[in-house]
Amino acid sequence: MKPRYRVRADGTDIRAVVPMESKAVSLVDDRGAWHTLIREAMAGDWQRNVEVKLDSVLSHSAVFRCVSLIASDVAKMRIRLVQVDDDGIWSETTSPSYSPVLRKPNRFQNRIQFFTNWMESKLTRGNTYVLKERDNRGVVIRLYVLDPTRVKPLIADDGAVYYELQQDTLAGQTLEAVMVPAKEIIHDRWNTLFHPLVGLSPIFANGLAATQGQAIQSMSAGFFQNGAQPGGVLTAPGAIADETAKRLKEHWEANYTGKNRGRVAVLGDGLHYEPMTAKAVDAQLVEQLRWSAETVCSVFGVPAYKAGVGTPPPYNNVEALNQQYYSDCLQIHVESVELCLDEGLELKGPYGTEFDIDDLLRMDTATQIDALTKATTGGLMKPDEGRKKLGLKPVTGGDAVYLQQQNYSLEALAKRDAQADPFSPVPAEPPAVTPEPANDDEAQARATLALLEKDFREALNA
Repeated sequence: MKPRYRVRADGTDIRAVVPMESKAVSLVDDRGAWHTLIREAMAGDWQRNVEVKLDSVLSHSAVFRCVSLIASDVAKMRIRLVQVDDDGIWSETTSPSYSPVLRKPNRFQNRIQFFTNWMESKLTRGNTYVLKERDNRGVVIRLYVLDPTRVKPLIADDGAVYYELQQDTLAGQTLEAVMVPAKEIIHDRWNTLFHPLVGLSPIFANGLAATQGQAIQSMSAGFFQNGAQPGGVLTAPGAIADETAKRLKEHWEANYTGKNRGRVAVLGDGLHYEPMTAKAVDAQLVEQLRWSAETVCSVFGVPAYKAGVGTPPPYNNVEALNQQYYSDCLQIHVESVELCLDEGLELKGPYGTEFDIDDLLRMDTATQIDALTKATTGGLMKPDEGRKKLGLKPVTGGDAVYLQQQNYSLEALAKRDAQADPFSPVPAEPPAVTPEPANDDEAQARATLALLEKDFREALNA
């Protein structure tokens, strides 16, 4: 049996590629040496016992908000099956082979729950593994997002990629362990800094800031539980016995801290209370908390104001703000999911998948009406197409492109300018036609008519 190599990613710890039959912690492959077993956010964290635990970091408000915001924004966009025509235009369509799985990915999740689960796995673990279920035709009919901690990518000597799946009953994988080829798994990964098959969560970079923010919040909670009164020391003018010091300390903690805050302390025998801990304003807790939250948001690519940190920009243009948020944060995830689905569902011919970004980049009513009006009157859109975007039914005559009559083509304007006097309201006289020989009466009548026409033109021009 060919040796296969294992790649593991559990939380923020990225483990090197090691043979399944070996216990070595490093391996030299065709890309070079892997010597580090655990990647640290900062050098020396392991020696200083600085731990960044995934479960704890996820409870940080900024991390939780960024993950839920990105996941929900991607999931709320409707996924469409589209087809390209001979003109290269993509339009929505349906197919009995592909449409059902896009509408209902599996038996226990709708499309919003499915794509939310997809993005949460990618954002918190750096990897999303989706198991395919096929029918007798070989067509994918169900998709299951797997627990990333139960999946291990494998690489054979010939470069083929496999995945080792641990038991996952909800996804229909009831065996203790099974190995499947890469074509049965959709693997969406992000930040492959250490290996092309191992994604890395942004928590790798912002976990320390989130941990610091949690520590500040814990200290602040304890501070206010103590009545916002800092701790201190009781001092006496002379020496006191250890037993007396212990008794005084216990008496002080029992009667003047916690729920007994605010009580009046009577000190005798020359005792004096000296506060030791700095006040909250001196420690600048608010600024420190804002800094840690802004750092988290910057790593996820989320504008800080969308996570409730700081104030929004002063100008009132929702469309521009959403467009910036989409291009800086969401677009890479949207494009990645679309491409993974195209390849994973093995879409053939002119088919593809596409998120409807109109569900995200919705304009205010006035701006939307103005844009649709200009598009329809300018000949870019049919009235029925504009009405559809507003949820209105088609109307008679709405299935045509309209343009105002006073608009002329460049070719027509060029012909007009080629005239002797392009701005004259009277058309140029037609060239004289030599009359055919006729009798005297007919010739006399034609001559008289020509003179009358000439006099009429001169009078009109005058």
